[in-house]
Amino acid sequence: MNDLVAWQTANDRYLSDALAWLRAKLERLAEQTMPEAKTVERAVAQSQPLPHSLFKRVVTLSKSTATEPNVFSPSDVMEDKEQSTPLPLSVDDEKQEHLTALRMLGHRFGLTEFERSVLLLCTAMELDTRTAWLCARAQGDPNKAYPTFALTLTLFDGPAWDILSPERPLRYWRLIEINQPGAQPLTASAIRADERIVNYIKGLNYLDDRLLPLLAPLTDAEGEVAPSQQQQAEMIVAHLRAAAHGLPIIHLLGADTVSKRAVAQRAARMVGLTVYRLSSDVLPTSWTELETLARLYQRESVLLPIALYLDAHDSDKELLTVARFLARMSGLVFLDTREPWPQRGRDALTLDIAKPSLAEQKDAWQQALGKETGSAAEELAGQFNLTLPEIQRIAKIASKAAALATTGTHTVGSASETPDCTSGKTSGDERSFLNQIWDTCLIAARPRLDTLAQRLDVKAATWDDLVLPETEKKLLRQIMDQVGRRHLVYERWGFNRRMSRGLGINALFAGESGTGKTLAAEVIAHELRMNLYRIDLSQVVSKYIGETEKNLRKLFDAAEDGGTILFFDEADALFGKRSEVKDSHDRFANIEINYLLQRMEAYRGLAILATNMKSALDPAFMRRLRFIVNFPFPGIAERTRIWERAFPKDAETDDLDYARLARFNLTGGSIQNIAVNAAFLAASAGSPVTMPLIFEAARNEFRKLEKPVNEAEFRLMQSVGAKQ
Repeated sequence: MNDLVAWQTANDRYLSDALAWLRAKLERLAEQTMPEAKTVERAVAQSQPLPHSLFKRVVTLSKSTATEPNVFSPSDVMEDKEQSTPLPLSVDDEKQEHLTALRMLGHRFGLTEFERSVLLLCTAMELDTRTAWLCARAQGDPNKAYPTFALTLTLFDGPAWDILSPERPLRYWRLIEINQPGAQPLTASAIRADERIVNYIKGLNYLDDRLLPLLAPLTDAEGEVAPSQQQQAEMIVAHLRAAAHGLPIIHLLGADTVSKRAVAQRAARMVGLTVYRLSSDVLPTSWTELETLARLYQRESVLLPIALYLDAHDSDKELLTVARFLARMSGLVFLDTREPWPQRGRDALTLDIAKPSLAEQKDAWQQALGKETGSAAEELAGQFNLTLPEIQRIAKIASKAAALATTGTHTVGSASETPDCTSGKTSGDERSFLNQIWDTCLIAARPRLDTLAQRLDVKAATWDDLVLPETEKKLLRQIMDQVGRRHLVYERWGFNRRMSRGLGINALFAGESGTGKTLAAEVIAHELRMNLYRIDLSQVVSKYIGETEKNLRKLFDAAEDGGTILFFDEADALFGKRSEVKDSHDRFANIEINYLLQRMEAYRGLAILATNMKSALDPAFMRRLRFIVNFPFPGIAERTRIWERAFPKDAETDDLDYARLARFNLTGGSIQNIAVNAAFLAASAGSPVTMPLIFEAARNEFRKLEKPVNEAEFRLMQSVGAKQ
């Protein structure tokens, strides 16, 4: 029989003896009910002192006989090794020994012997069906088949009038519940033990079901940490052990909630605690409800070895509400916020928690993929900023996908043929396996930007589709090279040790609408195999003060994990020049631009700005931009190449003269519009795409752009074509 089973057996025996003792007291009081009992009840109900003679007689009757078992006998002391914790959390550390459940409850909440007797009486109502009948007999009223404070003051040694105080443990910790309808006196109202407390006394210790909808345990996977994060967890534990006057709040700062949860989970494990997460958004705004929730959780932290992880990372809850809730907590609390909070209600240890360093991520990739893939591990670590659990999960997913891909020609599970995360890979499968790893990383690092940005499909964008002068194409290739070689320059060559800002790569694409700026961004994303997100400025910019900065912060934070290119189309609307401050609107508009300047400089990814109003941009942005690529209006030679690429190979065309079409003074975007519209006209007519149909589509495009339609020029071009 192990210790826990032995303890449960002893606890059951203890409860059996205690209930027998209680029944004997109730029966003795019921049998010797005297006329004075009514006087006692009335006096208790009216809070009046008893005559000395009656008081002496009641006290005598309330005492048990010598043959009654002592429910609080020290002989029932048991040692419960399962309940020990390394830290004195919430209540005094129980150094001497662990007792039966009722005595442990009394020790942890500071109950007197009288209060434990009251709690036993209320618990007996749930454990022994005879208790209700005995309560009615003892109180001389068949309608009072329940315990009352008046009964307890008569039944047990005392009386202890302070038991009625809401500051005493029975009421403060909600160990008992009072049913006091209308104007009924408190002493005559029915009292009952809380269900959670009854189960605890029976030896069943589990989280209160009223907290289950609000709390979620952190998983084991969230406890995996890198060496640098392990050091932070050890620092937390050392600080907790050194705390002399209550435990401080562990305030975890940073954008990566996953890493903060991992550090909190590891620190809590080191002190023998289970961590439960609570989102600050579910905190009630009513002070009464907030106090009830705080006290309910605080009671659980006394009964169970648990710690609280309060997630306020992206919370809109008022700071005052969270601070008030934290002020009621005396156990171990981890507070997760993006930025420091000035008011937390208690002393705090503040730590900045970041994802594993680049070297740690590289080691994790090598361990997951095998030592032979050192260059691939370096490339993945340089491009994606992931946690250790994410790296391990991605490697497993890619390994399974690669194994499934070989089922057609190889035996599934063959160690010699199937790429594996922890062993060498066959030369034929290695590239495919690494491509699978990269694609899985793109999915894992894909930011949650559905409301702030639009993900563009870049599969069809190639260099052949991009018609630009060689100088501009060379600049675009330089952008790609810098993205792919960041790890070499920043890490190996040490530039990151000399630069704390400006490690990201940003570029400005300037030119008229339709000159290929968006297409160039798609080509870069396609060649780099990265996600491209076009920022929706209508969702980012807000008229409410502070909302624009909050949206920008979400935008950049979400894209920091790598594999993402941010494309700010019509950037002049967001990156415009700061103006002279004439009113509060100007001041807050300038604050938004200042914040954007700082985030652009700190952002470590690739950000592309596109504008057709280069002169409208703030000069400070121009200084911070690493590349400026001008997209000129295409000349006749460029327009000819654009027309030649405007129609897919599968499109039916009939004798198109691209040189003649290039005479239209249009951008590539307008040419593409004309080609698509002409194709629809041909489909409606049931014919191939012909020059007259293109001319008709061109007229519509000119009218849309509010350009004059020179019919003489159209007729001349048509006549030249007819003569040819």
